[in-house]
Amino acid sequence: MYKTPEKYYFRLHHIRPRFKKDIENVLIYIASELVELGNKPHDEFKNLFNEKLRMYPGNQIKELKTINNWRTEITSLFGFVQKDETSTYASLRAKELADNSDLVQTFKKFLYLFQYPGGHLKPHENQKLIEAGIKFKPVKYILELLVYAEKKEKKRCYVNKAELTHIVFNDLRCTRDHQNVSKTWETIQQNRERKIKYDWGGDITRYAGDILDYMEIADLLVSHNDAFYLNHVEDIAIYNFVNSNTSFDGYDKFLQKQSAEIQNIRELEQKWFEYVNQKLDDNVFKTDILAFVSKDVEEYENLKNISKELLDNQLAEREKFRTKEIGDWGESLIHGHECMRIKLAGHPELVHLIQRIPTQFGVGYDIKSIEEDATQRLIEVKTTISLKPVEFEKIHLTPNEWSAAESFKDRYYVYRLAISKNMKKLFIIQNPVGLYKKDKLKMIPRNGADITFSDNTCGRYEELLEWKN
Repeated sequence: MYKTPEKYYFRLHHIRPRFKKDIENVLIYIASELVELGNKPHDEFKNLFNEKLRMYPGNQIKELKTINNWRTEITSLFGFVQKDETSTYASLRAKELADNSDLVQTFKKFLYLFQYPGGHLKPHENQKLIEAGIKFKPVKYILELLVYAEKKEKKRCYVNKAELTHIVFNDLRCTRDHQNVSKTWETIQQNRERKIKYDWGGDITRYAGDILDYMEIADLLVSHNDAFYLNHVEDIAIYNFVNSNTSFDGYDKFLQKQSAEIQNIRELEQKWFEYVNQKLDDNVFKTDILAFVSKDVEEYENLKNISKELLDNQLAEREKFRTKEIGDWGESLIHGHECMRIKLAGHPELVHLIQRIPTQFGVGYDIKSIEEDATQRLIEVKTTISLKPVEFEKIHLTPNEWSAAESFKDRYYVYRLAISKNMKKLFIIQNPVGLYKKDKLKMIPRNGADITFSDNTCGRYEELLEWKN
């Protein structure tokens, strides 16, 4: 049984959400709800936050203590809330998720900035980390480790939760001394050769396990049984993690002395939440849908070629888009769906009329499609990207989109596309403004409109069609 040497043993931990098994649904729900609250005095925001959590399915009968714990976990771990002297409000990370519905992007940004010590921990816990001299970015280290391993072994390599727990997370040689990953990999390999066992207790491996699970949600890793491998369709993102020097430096002056007063640590709280909500380059972190739905690099390259050929050859304007832009929102998938819909309806001669509209035109829809009688169908695409399927009965329309919906009425459609690793789900809403006026969907004005709909009364599911020549 492997044990971290006593003189190097220090157990890292962090807040573990009580809703972890349903984390994707919870975060996408609460991000939208927090944005709706706007700026409120601290106590009022807290009470309204609790009310929103109480409305989440299954929470109605939970005790206040549990609801408070949910609020604290969402606020502290994911940085979804920020404060100033007088008010509390939804953070940039919450707003991005509410606007984009891109959970993969949200987890990438969260992990890119996550470190120990950090404001996700209570001050006295950070004090212990500082006194131990720990400054550690786990995701950067894990990716460096696997990149090195694959280069050395010249094959796909993996780590598991127990190995990371006992050899990395609980060992000051990694978390404090930043041991070179070559040495860490050597230990892992030697233990495998010697068939050394590990303590796999749920509580023991919980924290390293959480980080690996979050890395899988962020699409940085793929797992098979208990083994976690690099996801090579995300090599660009992995490269950015490995080569990043971004970190929170607020604790550095204390780390130099390995000493800090609790009050001094508390005073850094606001700076920490500014750090985790800093503006990050969306070109680096936005999800490439084609990469996300691909099972391997070969399939990804095939999808890229198909999508690029479709856009290059079928758009009337022949406007070319980079693959990254194609993948960002799922519009290429809907464009292909519409082309195939019209082709299967017996009108291949009309396919060239289906056009994707560049965002900068600001017309309030993404795709100009057609009906079988050649009249216009104007489509706004709303995509949610997550590792597991999520509930998706809520969307946001910008002022331009709501205005276009009001103007074009029955010709205006919202295509709600939910993409997860093993499923693509498409729900189509026609004339959302008309449905709102008939009280068939709910609308709350917020820089446009927040819409909540029911799949029983507001539209229909359709199979997502794949374009084929």
